[in-house]
Amino acid sequence: MRIAVVGHVEHVTITRVAALPRAGEIAHLADPVVIAGGGGGIAFFQLTKSDAEIHLFTAIGLDEAGTHVHHEIASTGATIHAGLRQLPHTRDVVVITPEGERTIFVVGEPLHPRRDDRLSWGELASCDAAYFTGQDPDTLVEARRARLLVVTARRQAALAASGVTADVVVGSAHDPREASALSDYAVPPRAIVMTEGRDGGYIETAGGRERFAASPAPSPVMGAYGAGDSFAGALTWYLARGLATAEACAQAARYGAAVLAGVNPLEHQLPLG
Repeated sequence: MRIAVVGHVEHVTITRVAALPRAGEIAHLADPVVIAGGGGGIAFFQLTKSDAEIHLFTAIGLDEAGTHVHHEIASTGATIHAGLRQLPHTRDVVVITPEGERTIFVVGEPLHPRRDDRLSWGELASCDAAYFTGQDPDTLVEARRARLLVVTARRQAALAASGVTADVVVGSAHDPREASALSDYAVPPRAIVMTEGRDGGYIETAGGRERFAASPAPSPVMGAYGAGDSFAGALTWYLARGLATAEACAQAARYGAAVLAGVNPLEHQLPLG
């Protein structure tokens, strides 16, 4: 099986805070951990924990942060297709409160691949699935050449501009950037999957809505960073294997819940299989 991810991978520092600071306060960041992450990165690493052949289409800044990100993604053994940018690579700071909630600070604009990058776009036509977190509508047209196309709900604007039909749009009903319904799309996807944390989530199709249950969360919840993106990566894998959307969501829920056990989601992602 061949699966592609098209989108951004960021240089992420994850750290704990006693509480989010109020105006004028100083926050002390404890026990920082640095990973390659972001919406595309976390889903990519989840997919590499499978026996599938993984292709990543992304962009890398030419600085120390970009070098670190490139080393981390290349070390997975996946095939990396990266456009280079004469820019600093995007950095994120993720702060985790004692309750496990995460707040993300993004430094600069995320770097995404563009259709005019001289990458092996033809590879997408041979992929069983593509997961899209990019911004360039033309790269979304390329991703549509895969047998199955899953798109993050954060990219509703790119999806509208591309004119393509996604098989599945996935996002969080609790995130204002992602919460959406079929009626919000000029070209409606075949299904929308919205997660609702401990309440599971729902699938919306032209035939109506169907709920799926959450997997039990670990106790205590150590950090919520990466849960949604790990779910999206696992969902893409199970859909590519031919599972119906409801069953794929039920399976993927385990992968979203698993990363709640720690601050670094990459250490707690379950193997796919």
